[in-house]
Amino acid sequence: MSIATPPVKSEVKIEQTECFIDGRWQPAASGKTFATVNPATEEEITQIAEGDAADVDAAAKAARAAFDSGPWRSMDARDRGRLLYKLADAMENEIDYLAALETLDNGKPFGDSRNVDLPLAIDCLRYYAGYADKLHGSTIPIRGNYLCYTRREPVGVAGQIIPWNFPVLMAAWKWGPALAAGCTVVMKPAEQTPLTCLRMAYLAQQVGIPDGVINVVPGFGPTAGAACVKHPLIDKIAFTGEHRTAQIITRDSADTLKRLTFELGGKSPNVIFADADMDAAAQGAYVGLFLNQGQCCCAGSRVFVEKSKHDEFIDKLHALTQKRKVGDPFDSQTEQGPQVDKAQFDKIMSYIEKGKNEGAQCITGGNRVGDKGFFIEPTVFDQVSDDMAIATDEIFGPVLSVLTFEDKEDMIRRANNTFYGLAAAVWTRDLTTAHDFAARVRAGTVWVNCYDVFDAAAPFGGFKMSGYGRELGEEGLKPYTESKTVTVAL
Repeated sequence: MSIATPPVKSEVKIEQTECFIDGRWQPAASGKTFATVNPATEEEITQIAEGDAADVDAAAKAARAAFDSGPWRSMDARDRGRLLYKLADAMENEIDYLAALETLDNGKPFGDSRNVDLPLAIDCLRYYAGYADKLHGSTIPIRGNYLCYTRREPVGVAGQIIPWNFPVLMAAWKWGPALAAGCTVVMKPAEQTPLTCLRMAYLAQQVGIPDGVINVVPGFGPTAGAACVKHPLIDKIAFTGEHRTAQIITRDSADTLKRLTFELGGKSPNVIFADADMDAAAQGAYVGLFLNQGQCCCAGSRVFVEKSKHDEFIDKLHALTQKRKVGDPFDSQTEQGPQVDKAQFDKIMSYIEKGKNEGAQCITGGNRVGDKGFFIEPTVFDQVSDDMAIATDEIFGPVLSVLTFEDKEDMIRRANNTFYGLAAAVWTRDLTTAHDFAARVRAGTVWVNCYDVFDAAAPFGGFKMSGYGRELGEEGLKPYTESKTVTVAL
């Protein structure tokens, strides 16, 4: 597997490294810091303030005051929307810098950061900016001489915990609906990738979002994250991550009965029928797994191919993966950067070994690339059975499993034979087959003859252990509001 020729090393100036609480940049109360590391070089980028319970307490109090007595909740909804538009504009004005921060901290190719993640994040903020003045209740005819109506009010202070795979995009997915609804925010970014979230907080202040509305506490899950979940002044938790962490959050939030939304992992089936456009299906399977170094919760990691087309599909997929450029994420020719950190690298390599040991056939990849940085070859396993670890567990890396089927009913059963239910896809020219699959597969998103199509207007979330609640679209606003009934005697 070739490594793309690296350019002159890109120098990215780091400006925000502290906690952002009540409009002020400040070190952690403990004075502790931690290193954020460039996964392409394994070198430290900078030291970041390590927030913990004391910092979360300060942030929660600031967010509570901003919600209860500050201008944000009482502000005209159009003015809230105007400020969200201004934040989106500010991000667009420095899109190259934000993309460079994202690539430096996360390792994804600069082209992906610049041309995919940032535009989607900006679009999400603009989408919810337009929704800010469209949240309203309704009048209800009831018995008697009464006027009855409902109000949609903000839920309060939202604690938001985001992952490292799409840092800037996940921040936008969380901030957009929360701020449009009139909530205030305490956010804990992933410890691996705090830089873009901190920069976004800086931009939010620059465009005039009032102090205390957005607070960012970088730190670790067992300390800063747990403190958010348990804090009595925080009304809601939105978490994107791994299902075991969501189970801990559910238990820890029970005392305060916080509103919860979870977007968790997946082991998504990507099903290719014999009548499909095989070139498009192979390209869809390739993108559906290898996008973002395979670090996508909705990655199509289980590819089911109708047996009569297996050999043709394998040949096309193999050709695509063989040409994939792995290397320096700042090189314009690079298609795949490093995994986010050593822990993720080690986990992925362990699953590659499991696949080999369990008898799957590794037809592409399977090795480390180079001797510095967390680079892994795009890896394809053939002859995979449903009970192998690579077919049951979320690997969260560039490892694709190919399985075959002959009977549609059996295939749907196997597609559903997972405790996940985040996404699925089907490739076929038969509309009846496509709609039947979409109706019967237990997943929050089903793509037909496409994969990884996202839009701020389309709800996203999972069934089963892939979480509950939805992000994006009108449904993404609901978890940030409460419905109040008012009845007036006339």
